[in-house]
Amino acid sequence: MPENNNRNPLSPRGPKRPNFQGWIVFLLIAAILGITFMSKTSNVRETSLKRFERMVRDREVEKVTVVNDKVVEITLTPQALQSAKYKNLFADKPYFGSGNGPHYAFQVVSGESFKGDLDKLQTSTPGAENIEYEVEQRNDWSSFLGTWGVLIIMILAMYFVLGRMSGAGGPGGQIFNIGKSRAALFDAESRVKITFNEVAGLEEAKEEIKEIVDYLKSPGKFTKLGAKIPKGALLVGPPGTGKTLLAKAVAGEAGVPFFSLSGSDFVEMFVGVGAARVRDLFKQAKEKAPCIIFIDEIDAVGRSRGRGSMPGANDERENTLNSLLVEMDGFATDSGIIILAATNRPDVLDSALLRPGRFDRQISIDKPDIIGREAIFKVHLKPLKLNIDVEPKELAAQTPGFAGAEIANVCNEAALIAARRDKDSIQMIDFQDAMDRVIGGLEKKNKLISPEEKEIVAYHEAGHAVAGWFLEHADPLVKVSIVPRGVAALGYAQYLPREQYLYRTEQLMDEMCMALGGRAAEDVVFGKVSTGALSDLERITKLAYSMVTMYGLNDKIGNISFYDSKQSEYSFNKPYSEETAKNIDEEVRKIVDEAYQRTKGLLSAKRDELEIISQELLAKEILYQADLERLIGKRPFERDTAYQAYKKSGLAGPVEIIPDEVLPQQAPDPLPQV
Repeated sequence: MPENNNRNPLSPRGPKRPNFQGWIVFLLIAAILGITFMSKTSNVRETSLKRFERMVRDREVEKVTVVNDKVVEITLTPQALQSAKYKNLFADKPYFGSGNGPHYAFQVVSGESFKGDLDKLQTSTPGAENIEYEVEQRNDWSSFLGTWGVLIIMILAMYFVLGRMSGAGGPGGQIFNIGKSRAALFDAESRVKITFNEVAGLEEAKEEIKEIVDYLKSPGKFTKLGAKIPKGALLVGPPGTGKTLLAKAVAGEAGVPFFSLSGSDFVEMFVGVGAARVRDLFKQAKEKAPCIIFIDEIDAVGRSRGRGSMPGANDERENTLNSLLVEMDGFATDSGIIILAATNRPDVLDSALLRPGRFDRQISIDKPDIIGREAIFKVHLKPLKLNIDVEPKELAAQTPGFAGAEIANVCNEAALIAARRDKDSIQMIDFQDAMDRVIGGLEKKNKLISPEEKEIVAYHEAGHAVAGWFLEHADPLVKVSIVPRGVAALGYAQYLPREQYLYRTEQLMDEMCMALGGRAAEDVVFGKVSTGALSDLERITKLAYSMVTMYGLNDKIGNISFYDSKQSEYSFNKPYSEETAKNIDEEVRKIVDEAYQRTKGLLSAKRDELEIISQELLAKEILYQADLERLIGKRPFERDTAYQAYKKSGLAGPVEIIPDEVLPQQAPDPLPQV
């Protein structure tokens, strides 16, 4: 669904503020280091008392300054500086002071003792009586910084690091606020722009959620009849169906403070942090009540306690869950806080979390039907520049099983393909190519395939086409191609499956026969098989085991299901004996062998049709439904497609559908290279 491109609704509020505190600390550290460094590299050089006496006897000293009764600074005469002895020593530009001095310095015990020694030296040395003598008291910052600079730098650096860590950003952020909630708050100042009008295909779920929003806007409408609003609603559905989008719409429509965070925001390696964050979240929410809290991917923190783990392995997560349970409906629970949560794995959630009083409602958000897909397409097609031949109803019929996120991806891919072809608008063929790319992967026209392999691929795909064409309960195959796509798919077939929820045994058997059509065709034509039926064998094996162990569709095993929805996927315990396991394997093998022999017999009887389609595939590489009708006649078990039934129901407009353009959704049939 289109969103406001100017600002991400879930980004932090407002522009990022500059960190003046960090810059100030950095400049202070740089100044201390600079002063200390410059003081060490000034033009004053260290000397000794004996060398000073030698300078006096050589009449090289012009001035002597006693600083702080401890340091004696020596200034040389201009004549001495011009001599070869000192000329190169002070030729470079000094950092501090001037070229006139001081030039040397040494330390003394006291100024008085040095003055006595200097008087004796001047008396014994002719011409030394003209040396100028001064006493000076000076604040020596360089000496102070040289002594205490390292300690000051460490203190400032620690202050800077702690200031950063106590804020919201930077590595290790919030280490001193680690128990604080990380929920993003959306209120009147930072409202989300998404509304219910931008959430399509979820009409039933929207009605449930709208009731909560209406209660927050006008509670008197419900309370006057004694009704209580549900305390929580759990959004359950497959990935990409719009759970988070629906929560964004609630944030945009509610008109009350909205806290948004993920289940993983509670999880930390430190003991007690998750529980502290839960308490802080509800403390903030009580201050803002009435309000809504949305926890996305709640299964990260709400997993069932004590299942599939070593004792004590998940104490921190369980403590967090316990705190969440108490806050949602505990002894001192306050009203005015509504909890929304989303997950695609409701089977792993703790039963205490799902009970009424915490999550009163579980709102199922399934993949949309053809009507819902049409509404979703209309939303995503709004910002696109479309050609007149683009029809949302037809696109909805060609994408059975697609979720909202996949439909958005198809629309975006179609726009990219049209732009790549330098078109002024997006045409229907661009959407069909986008569906091909989303379903089967990128087309690889330059992939080198030997003629022998190409012939095997052609007969393999022709076997799928013929088997699907002459089986009553098989989904009609409307496009078959031997153009390589994806990583290892040398050919693929696409079907138009019916939107149904219940399957009978004969339907499942026909589906298995259609999947085995590729391998059976290779066996009939070449008398040998290849590795190209990998995905087919994987699909029929899972289907056969499901028929025997889950759905009770086998006479020998009986009406028994070994499927446990609450069992961990990593459990190694089988709920049946070794004898039953042996019987299951035998029955699965019998079902698969029966389907294979049936398919092989069908293709042997339709050998002429198999040859016609395979040769046409070698010539054209892609065949559509109209091509199959032209080559081998109409399908004997003809029934309306989903789009044709949709048109006849009166819900769709009078739009003509061209069979060549029907591009249904089905997983590609990979044929890896031998």
